[in-house]
Parts: sequence; structure tokens; C-alpha cells
Amino acid sequence: MSQIVSTSAKLLSSSVRKMGVRKVTHVIFDMDGLLLDTEKLYTQATQRILDEYGDGQLYTWEVKLSVMGNTHKQVAERIVQEYNLPMTWEEYSALQIKYCHELMPYAEILPGAARLVTHLKNHNIPICLATSSGEDMVKIKTARHMDVFTQFHHKVCGSTDPEVKFGKPAPDIFLVAASRFGDKPQPEDCLVFEDAPNGVKAARAAGMQVVMVPDSRVPQEMREGATQVLNSLEEFKPEDFGLPAF
Repeated sequence: MSQIVSTSAKLLSSSVRKMGVRKVTHVIFDMDGLLLDTEKLYTQATQRILDEYGDGQLYTWEVKLSVMGNTHKQVAERIVQEYNLPMTWEEYSALQIKYCHELMPYAEILPGAARLVTHLKNHNIPICLATSSGEDMVKIKTARHMDVFTQFHHKVCGSTDPEVKFGKPAPDIFLVAASRFGDKPQPEDCLVFEDAPNGVKAARAAGMQVVMVPDSRVPQEMREGATQVLNSLEEFKPEDFGLPAF
């Protein structure tokens, strides 16, 4: 494959916030918080650990926001340091994985996700998944929604993929994802869907346009890099980017 670069207005009630829109041919989806409602489950798992080993400290939104989109290792290292936990990041990782195995099978698909993925697939638009989750965790999270997730051309799992050298906000995961389409599109021909500020930064660093569907608590200044900001995938209009309309 081609060399991978490893270097590291306000929101309105609908999809109006846009900038510099270009036509695209390929689409790359994040997963957690964008297609699947897993972020609240991650919060529950993290809080369990803090209740047991962190003197009941609260897993705050500010800390969560700073690690959204990071690889599993990056998140584990940050939580251990931030809360001064009496364990290594590897020990934290083992606990996190244990609790996530219990919680993630119940992850629900988010509004508009199945419709959009299926629409693009039915119109022969090349689509793929680029998630910071590891391969094993992706299987657990998606098991109840295989009708959606079997439609992707390929999946890049950032925490376990050896070609993803650096996690978001580095561009690696999206450049790797684009390189695995059969026709090797240029970055400017790819549209990324993301929910996290780190993911938006990664997409922009990769030279791609990005539609952001953020949590309502994400501050305005962390939405500024997105090409378009939506409240929900239900608001997306494919024709804005030269894709087939619903």
C-alpha cells in the first residue's frame, strides 16, 4: 500500500453549519458514539473502576471528552494518571475490558445510522468503518447489529491494527482506511463521519472532509474544524456532498 503518514455560525437546530463542501466518492464511518450508543456504557465501566480503586472519584465529562476517539492504550494511560489509580495501565485495561464485555453487548444503534449505511451501500458508494476500538471489542459491540455492520467494505480497528501507528487526533486511522478501498481514493475524495473532537482533528489532518455529530455537551469551539455539524445522522443530506439523495 502507499506510504501512510504517521505524523502525528453556532450549532443550529438542523444541519446548517457547513464550510467548503466538495463532492466525495467514498465514506468512512467512526463507530462509538456515532453509529452505536456506546459512550454511556464506557462511562459506566470507567465509573465502576473509579468506585473500586479511585476512592469514588467521578469520571467527569471534561476527562471523558479529552479521551474520546483515543486508542484503548491511550485512554487507559490517561485515566490511571488523571485519577492516580494504584495500578498500571495494563491492569486498568484488564478491568475495563472485563466490564465492557459485560456491558457492550447491549449497545444500541443510534438514530439514522442504519438508514444511512444501508442507503450508501444500496447505491454502491464504497463505505468502511474506522474505529479506535480493538477488533475483539468491535465484534462484541456489533453482534446484535450485523445487518448494519456486514455492509462495510472493510473495518480498521485502531487499537489492534498494526498499521495504525498513532491514534486520533493523528490521521493514521483514516489514511489506512482509505488505502484499503480497492480503488485507493485520494483523501479529498473521502468523507468521514465522526462524533468526537479528536476524530474531527484526525480527519482534517488526513485531508478529508468530516461531518460531526457531537454530544450536545461538546463546546462550540471544539466543533469548528468540522465541514458540517449535525444533531443526528437523521439530518444528513447526502446530496450536499454529491452522493445519491434519499
